[in-house]
Amino acid sequence: MTEALTTAWEWITRAHGHLLIVDQVVIALAVVAFLARHRIRRWLQSHEAISRGFSSPFVRALLALGLIMLLGCRFNADGAFFHWSTHRDMFRSYSFFGILACGMTVVILTAGIDLSVGSILGFVGVVFAHMAIRWQWSGWLAIPLCLAIGAALGAVSGALIARFRMQPFIATLAMMVFARGLARYVTSNYKIGRNVILPDNTPFRYPNPPVFDLLDSKILWDNVHFSTLVMLGCFALTWILLTRLRVGRHIYAIGGNEEAARLSGVPTAAVKVFVYALCGLFCAVAGICFTGQATQGDPDAGFTYELTAIAMVVIGGTSLMGGRGGIGLTFLGVLIFGYLDKILSINGQGTEIRFMFTGLIIVIAVLLQRGEK
Repeated sequence: MTEALTTAWEWITRAHGHLLIVDQVVIALAVVAFLARHRIRRWLQSHEAISRGFSSPFVRALLALGLIMLLGCRFNADGAFFHWSTHRDMFRSYSFFGILACGMTVVILTAGIDLSVGSILGFVGVVFAHMAIRWQWSGWLAIPLCLAIGAALGAVSGALIARFRMQPFIATLAMMVFARGLARYVTSNYKIGRNVILPDNTPFRYPNPPVFDLLDSKILWDNVHFSTLVMLGCFALTWILLTRLRVGRHIYAIGGNEEAARLSGVPTAAVKVFVYALCGLFCAVAGICFTGQATQGDPDAGFTYELTAIAMVVIGGTSLMGGRGGIGLTFLGVLIFGYLDKILSINGQGTEIRFMFTGLIIVIAVLLQRGEK
């Protein structure tokens, strides 16, 4: 036991010797803040305006994003963090999650949940691949049909919840399993790509659909991916819906108190069906963008994406209890999630470390929400 303690102390001493002055200062400040946390809390309580600011979910999310950006500047992987291509690729990689998070935000604001978003993404993706690659349909025809399919699947979940009083967790769990099975059924568990083997064992390659070239293109002098603009468009549409339209007020009312909203004349059932249909529509948008960039339809695409979308909404500060939050907070959650993952990635950290950090941040975000009134 003594030898083990001695070895551990020697390791800590050597590690401390390798720390830079900045790291030592940060560690010292963290220790001081922990020891003086009660004094800091009393000081915040004595300064009411500052205390209200720190209790705001927006301020908390903004501070968290600022901290992560400082970490990126410190652990910049030999300057890679300062290259625009790093940020451009981060937005490209997380554009699908951001689109899903738009729909998830609207659902969670009604005190609901949607576990089927990843499966709907996968199913719409393989249908879009069939239409664009195998059937060579124009994007002007394939995209509207895929959007209608996604909205229809979401509307089914909404109908089960609103009309048949089924719990959102159960209804969307059933849709998650059904849509994933449907994706595997229509593809026979194979990816839908351009390379196929004809019945006479002759290899054949389908031409690349023009819509795929558009979905995987870079615009603004190759500085922004097309899917990033699609994600920003989804955020803008959701913001208009929640802040400028009557249905947005109804969504907040249902999340705050559904019974009071119903007695006030809000068509709660219709709004719920609309919300889940909108979430399914966003899933279809994400599935189309995903398939266009991958240039193939994968029946397993979107696996566990629903967990990431929920995490982004929660990290941003939207309450899982419904009625509190907004799409701006979700956008901050996407940035927090995306930049944390990107910083760990460019510094050579594996997916297991990224999952651990993500889980830790989710727990912290939920604990912070408990203190809100």
